[in-house]
Amino acid sequence: MNWDQMQGKWMQVKGAAREKWAKLTEDDLELIAGNRDKFAGRLQERYGIAKEDAERQLDEWSKSVPERHS
Repeated sequence: MNWDQMQGKWMQVKGAAREKWAKLTEDDLELIAGNRDKFAGRLQERYGIAKEDAERQLDEWSKSVPERHS
């Protein structure tokens, strides 16, 4: 799923994000609202990882989100 789709369907896919990254709070997910840059920033903050690692994880995850969520 691309990031435009992700933003449009955020309410449906944020549960999948929470399953993968349990340290993200509900407030984090509301703030992210499908925005890739905000998502990467929150992953960096919560998991103490580099920007490149956060972006790589997001790219891999976005490819694995089932189309049934779209």
